[in-house]
Amino acid sequence: MTAPEVTLTFDNGPEPDATPGVLDVLRRRGLRATFFVIGSKMADPARRALAERAHAEGHWIGNHGFTHSGPLGARHDPGHAEAEIGRTQALFGNLSHPDRLFRPVGGGGRIGPHLLSREARDHLAANRHTIVLWSAVPGDWRDPEGWPERALAQCNAKPRAVLVLHDLPGGAMRHLDAFLGRLIDLGARFRQDFPDDCVPMRRGVAAAALQHHVTPGREAAHDLPPNH
Repeated sequence: MTAPEVTLTFDNGPEPDATPGVLDVLRRRGLRATFFVIGSKMADPARRALAERAHAEGHWIGNHGFTHSGPLGARHDPGHAEAEIGRTQALFGNLSHPDRLFRPVGGGGRIGPHLLSREARDHLAANRHTIVLWSAVPGDWRDPEGWPERALAQCNAKPRAVLVLHDLPGGAMRHLDAFLGRLIDLGARFRQDFPDDCVPMRRGVAAAALQHHVTPGREAAHDLPPNH
């Protein structure tokens, strides 16, 4: 079996009780990841300082919405895209990645047309965002002890995995170092970039797959925003 290539991502932080330990492990291992942060947490100076540390240590900072209140495909209130995506991006300042990385809320790791509303899609295109999805979700937030085995299986099931973990309190991340060691022992290679099959929009340019991640509306389901 060919050893997998793995991109590490961490969602829903920064958290003082979890993020420092994650950063310590990544630094010892010489690995770089992307942290998809929640905007409301970035408004707290202590949590922002953790994002600044992550950025200084070579990690990328991505946008995971301001409230993480649910998938944007369920939103119909005018202005929700700016409130969730734009408001968070405005807090980043020099922490922003050049590709303006955005990860939608999946609701338990699901992928489908619930991820984005048409308003969110259009906002992301107009502001030249890059949408980053995922291909391995071991559920560390709901099973702090059992997730490493699922993560190993999911990463080994494909040649290129975008792994979603969560830098949240709860105990799951105390297994991170041992998990990474097992991946390394299996010959895994770590990359910080994202494969095309997990990126339905790059810098505002929509791929054909984007239509599968947007809630249908009155317009044709295949309708895509213009390239930017």
